[in-house]
Amino acid sequence: MLKLHFAPNSRAGRIVWLLEELQLPYEINRMAFHPKDLKSEEHRARHPLGRVPVLEDGDVSIYESGAIVDYVLERHKNGGLKPAVNDNRFPEYLQWFHYCEGMVMPAVNTIVVQTILLPEDRRDATVLGQAQRLLSKSLEPVNTALDGRDYLVGDFSAADIMLGHACFMSNRLGCVPDEMPHLKAYVAKVTARPAFQTAITMP
Repeated sequence: MLKLHFAPNSRAGRIVWLLEELQLPYEINRMAFHPKDLKSEEHRARHPLGRVPVLEDGDVSIYESGAIVDYVLERHKNGGLKPAVNDNRFPEYLQWFHYCEGMVMPAVNTIVVQTILLPEDRRDATVLGQAQRLLSKSLEPVNTALDGRDYLVGDFSAADIMLGHACFMSNRLGCVPDEMPHLKAYVAKVTARPAFQTAITMP
């Protein structure tokens, strides 16, 4: 049985979404998004920095959401939810899968820190503005790529779980403008998926 160590409003939601899409059985260790749980000795034994998600599969313990997605697809679904290596879409799939953490989430992280996590007297308007501009620039290629497509590589794939979740977070932060209509429609499409709804509403 797969066991997911989970906290709400985190990248762990991606893994719930994935497991629900694949209809794989799993159990969840629900933790508060708070140092009392995440920085506990018990959880630091799973993740040295006290972060989520962490997935346990028998003797295997693995963290980093992208690594977990790849692991689950290969070990439990024979490479499902992604194009085959010889498929013309495979390079683009890899691009968008990794674009999430490489380009979108660093700016999202900074915005969350500057608008939610830090007390008001420690927030920096200059840093926030730079992150918001960087996020907008990072989302423009995604909006362009989605012109005429329902999903990033045509069919729904694990790239949509990675980058789609980041786009959802960006939209929730008010950083997907109406001038990006393809991206707006895409966020609505991925968030309407039942598996996503399960993941994002999990307490």
